[in-house]
Amino acid sequence: MSTSVRAFVVNTLETMNLDTAGLTDDTPIGDDGLELESLTTAELVMQVEEEFGVKFSDEDVEALQTMTFGEFIAQVEQRRAQAPVEAGSV
Repeated sequence: MSTSVRAFVVNTLETMNLDTAGLTDDTPIGDDGLELESLTTAELVMQVEEEFGVKFSDEDVEALQTMTFGEFIAQVEQRRAQAPVEAGSV
């Protein structure tokens, strides 16, 4: 996994005054993990979209609540990899 994506997300969470101590790929984003509320998750996604040029739909943002930190990072990386293809095909 990309260390730049991971570092950016961790830094963003810390900037949002969230505790990232003990954060692993298996840490849930929602319940029993980071405990991100929907508004906080939306803010994180907006920051990631702006930084990496990826897009998440409203449904995607809702689905993040059931993902782990590692799954979220993988989603961002997958979307980054697809972004140039999608941009070129428009």
